[in-house]
Amino acid sequence: MHEIRGQKVMPDFDLAELYQVETRVLNQAVKRNTERFPDDFMFQLTDEETFIWKSQIVMTNSVKMGIRRNPYAFTELGVAMLSNILNSKTAIQINMGIMRAFVAMRQVITNPPTDKFTGLQREVKVLKEYIEEVFADYNDINEDTRLQLELINRTLAELQVRKREYKSRKPIGFVKPKEI
Repeated sequence: MHEIRGQKVMPDFDLAELYQVETRVLNQAVKRNTERFPDDFMFQLTDEETFIWKSQIVMTNSVKMGIRRNPYAFTELGVAMLSNILNSKTAIQINMGIMRAFVAMRQVITNPPTDKFTGLQREVKVLKEYIEEVFADYNDINEDTRLQLELINRTLAELQVRKREYKSRKPIGFVKPKEI
């Protein structure tokens, strides 16, 4: 693919190779069906475009790459239309592939697979609700744990105060005299 005039295009000789026909056969088929190839399907390169384009491709014959006229450039639409008018096995296979893809896309558009999507949406909603519940429970547990830790710290502080009070009392019972 090449970008010319702001469009992605393929030249006629590359397409002829792709469709396994000679370039002259491809161009003859196009000339016999010109009404099928408006400007947004195909256009012929100008001398300047051909020169610029040739300079990007390394060829032995830099004058005209062995061609007598400027090549045609086909857009994606033109490539698909070519598969309709050419009679090679490859062109027929490509055309059938395009038709199958078109029918498959139409079926997807008219009957979207909403069951899978809806099912996924439902599962995501259930998971979201479950996660919210878990976080709520977690916050409740944290609140309970925080309250319990506060009670434990308060109790420990009270025990330390009592211990100090206990040490400051006079001893009870027999006191052994100090030896001199």
